[in-house]
Amino acid sequence: MLVCRAMPTTATPTVLIDQDELSARISALGQEIRADYPGAPLHFVCVLKGAFLFLGDLIRSMNGQVSIDFMACSSYGAATSSSGEVRLSKDLDASIEGRDVIVVEDIVDTGLTLHYLQEILLARGPKSLRTACLLSKPSRRKIDVKVDYIGFTIEDKFVVGYGLDYAEQYRNLPYIGVLE
Repeated sequence: MLVCRAMPTTATPTVLIDQDELSARISALGQEIRADYPGAPLHFVCVLKGAFLFLGDLIRSMNGQVSIDFMACSSYGAATSSSGEVRLSKDLDASIEGRDVIVVEDIVDTGLTLHYLQEILLARGPKSLRTACLLSKPSRRKIDVKVDYIGFTIEDKFVVGYGLDYAEQYRNLPYIGVLE
């Protein structure tokens, strides 16, 4: 039985990664991705809801043609740890066959959600499939999953802000904070 302690949704998180650090690293990630695909049109698949701010800043940091689409899935619900079950609640609107696709994820924790998405997307015949995540928690991995572009590697703490939430709160914070 999974037991989760309740967290207040009014607590002020401790800043882990500030707005300036986020901006600089995301800009660098955009340049890394573009260097790997010079001149090629890129199709970004944003994993909702947590990655939407990351996606917006990432594509604004890049030159060249980009298009976007969205998927939604979850293994958390309102808990602070993964349930281990992945549920797809929104699929893509367009085909990715023959396209260079970058999956944009907010955080890679156990790896279960990302592995599930990568398997689904690879079966759809993209020209290439790579993954960019804002945050990576390698100490929590339950499955070895490939992440091509990593913003920050963090310790095993529950983080919120910059799109990441707890019970749909804190997404609007301009920084990544630890909720204790």
